[in-house]
Amino acid sequence: MSCRFCQDASLSIRAKLGRCKRCMIQLAVMNLLLWPIWLLWFSDTPKSIESITLLFAAGACALLLSLHLILMPFRKGAPETK
Repeated sequence: MSCRFCQDASLSIRAKLGRCKRCMIQLAVMNLLLWPIWLLWFSDTPKSIESITLLFAAGACALLLSLHLILMPFRKGAPETK
């Protein structure tokens, strides 16, 4: 992703989650694109390489967005690093 928190290699993944709205918007857009594509064109062949790859990508985006949204209320009151 492209925010300053995500580009800072010294921060752990825990410190990065829930801080950047740009990253969360990008993940939401990727979810809105990947899930319908899988449902419309690849759900009928769930054992194909393309279907598994797209399902894995959509699931990873959904999981990462969920983690961001869960931790966002805890980060709201905390001061930003850097």
